[in-house]
Amino acid sequence: MKKDFISILDIDEQELEQLLNEAHELKRQKKAGTKHLLLAGQTLAMIFEKSSTRTHISFEVGMNQLGGHALFLNAGDMQIRRGEEIRDTARAASRYVSGLMIRAYKHSTIEEYAKYATIPVINGLSDLEHPCQLLADIMTIQEHFGSTKDIRVAWVGDGNNVCNSLILATVLTGLRVTVATPEGYEPAGDVVRKARSLGGDVTLVREPEQAVKDAEVIVTDTWISMGDEGEKEERMRVFRKYTVDTQLMKHASPDARVLHCLPAHRGEEITDEVMEGGQSLVWDEAENRLHAQKALLVRLLKK
Repeated sequence: MKKDFISILDIDEQELEQLLNEAHELKRQKKAGTKHLLLAGQTLAMIFEKSSTRTHISFEVGMNQLGGHALFLNAGDMQIRRGEEIRDTARAASRYVSGLMIRAYKHSTIEEYAKYATIPVINGLSDLEHPCQLLADIMTIQEHFGSTKDIRVAWVGDGNNVCNSLILATVLTGLRVTVATPEGYEPAGDVVRKARSLGGDVTLVREPEQAVKDAEVIVTDTWISMGDEGEKEERMRVFRKYTVDTQLMKHASPDARVLHCLPAHRGEEITDEVMEGGQSLVWDEAENRLHAQKALLVRLLKK
């Protein structure tokens, strides 16, 4: 039976531990110059409805380093733009390649690909979740704190797809997450209820200072996700006090670290001083997209 990775909860706690152990090992091997062509002869098709930097680079480079091949497909250049149904694209692609990674506007698009594909499907980002980003974030927290158990995490800003995946990840990691958002911009209610029902530790507040109080990790993201550009003026007004700056960081643990999945809009959701400062783990986090996804690809595609 094929395995997909559409939600962070498509793996259990034991699978996450195994996957991240492999990611840490692959990272060590890369630093040592060791090569393991674990996916020789395998091809990953990458379908992009949305623009991408880190997702595109990390998946393509990861497949290359594992001895496989990555195929970039702009959805606007495919027959699906002219009306071909997703189920037909998924079935045909399944005869050509070993796996599909899809970066889509709608989560339902990725679910439909997974329904009809006979090969593994990976969510490279949707409006509901960004599970690959969470693999990198969890890996980064492990590296710097030794464990994720009972680590206090504050999310400050928009309750978007990354926030949703972070909330669900509490079920697998023992992270204690407090989310601060303006009214009307909370994470998905179904996601919060699901996480809590499965034992996740999730608190919702309004004030950023309340969220970051004694937090060990502060996480933020853009206030204006792809597809929200028409709301820019209103969002800039509503989120004005949700900037992660040096003043807000004073409320956190003295040794707190900062994560941002990028791209960052410096001076908006995060200041240049924080992003370039000694508490920032942003670049380790960005690098770990490569290693965590390599481990995921091995898990899903290795014959």
